[in-house]
Amino acid sequence: MAAVTQKRPNLDDDEEEGGAGAAPVASRSPLHGDILELTLSHVPLVDLVPAARVSASWSIAVSSSLRHLRKPKPWLLVHSQSTRPPHAVSARAYDPRSGVWMDLVAGPERRAPAAKLAPALRSSHSTLLYGVSPARLSFSSDPLHLAWRHASPPSTWRVDPVVALVGSRLVVAGGARDFEDDPLSVEVYDTRAHTWSVCASMPAPLKDSSASAWLSVAADCRRMYVMEKLTGVTHAFDPEAGAWLGPYDLRPDHNVFYSVIGFAGDRLVMAGLLGNSEDVKGVKLWGSMAVGADELEEICEMPEELVKELKDDNHCVSSIGMCSRGDFVYVYSNSKPEIVFWCEREDESGAWRWGTVPDAAARGRSLGQRVAYTCSEVGIRELREAAAAGNGRFAVMDGR
Repeated sequence: MAAVTQKRPNLDDDEEEGGAGAAPVASRSPLHGDILELTLSHVPLVDLVPAARVSASWSIAVSSSLRHLRKPKPWLLVHSQSTRPPHAVSARAYDPRSGVWMDLVAGPERRAPAAKLAPALRSSHSTLLYGVSPARLSFSSDPLHLAWRHASPPSTWRVDPVVALVGSRLVVAGGARDFEDDPLSVEVYDTRAHTWSVCASMPAPLKDSSASAWLSVAADCRRMYVMEKLTGVTHAFDPEAGAWLGPYDLRPDHNVFYSVIGFAGDRLVMAGLLGNSEDVKGVKLWGSMAVGADELEEICEMPEELVKELKDDNHCVSSIGMCSRGDFVYVYSNSKPEIVFWCEREDESGAWRWGTVPDAAARGRSLGQRVAYTCSEVGIRELREAAAAGNGRFAVMDGR
């Protein structure tokens, strides 16, 4: 069924429709207390923003419903960029709490910065969206990627570098042009001082795989971690010390032939494909609160029926990508872009469960588009800030 945009009130609508003289909603509504909270638990998160402005009692009910009945869950954002000038960017978001896909309709404040982006929009460690060109460096790290920052480019001309935001430092490593003296060079941009500094180059074993196409990136507030997707060999970079650590072998299972990493809360998570690309035996998640060869523990395994869904028409899976925040992990594959797989840790039991959602953003996606995935913890506050800034609004898609 084709997706149809469902008209919704703007996030900053304070008044009920009905014109002047209409009675306040709270005075005419039969919903109160627990019944109101239960009703609000079934309302999409984007619609709770105007609902919270109906009255003080409704605002309290919205907060209570989100806290006790249906908590917000990390959103998946799918960003598409045209490969043709002017390289227009569009975005859609999936809210697992509400089970809806939304088109992000950009406002003028967001469209103008997007016009400055490099023709290669990319994402890194679930939360960073960026573009690097010889003219500038552009990056966005807010939950909905409505605010962009621009800086002078790194001194080394890079095509596909590894990029990570570690605290207030943006690390740009490897991915240099062949004619550059050091293809493994590392530069760090201080987002507070607006200055660049040169640090120790990437480890020599990464010479043939220093581009982001070959490396999976994770970052916390202290370090950047890069894993070779095909071998699992991992190195860490401390931008404050300007030093590299490792290597670490994080794969606890020798049957893993492809792996990616990310952070879910304070836990470093690795997703791995088992078997080989033409005969995938399974998909597993491992996690650890610390990086080390003996510390990764198995979290869970994707059910066999979902592994079958992951395979393409030729029954192959050559690679996967992962986005994660909190206790929520999204897994996707370019060989099966119309389905997104998710894994969630349940609050009460602590057990992890898997599921799928059709990727509405894949509908109408052409070969002339570049796609980047990010994951963000989005709540009422973030949606209110977006509305107040006038940077965009969400159009909930029907037929999800």
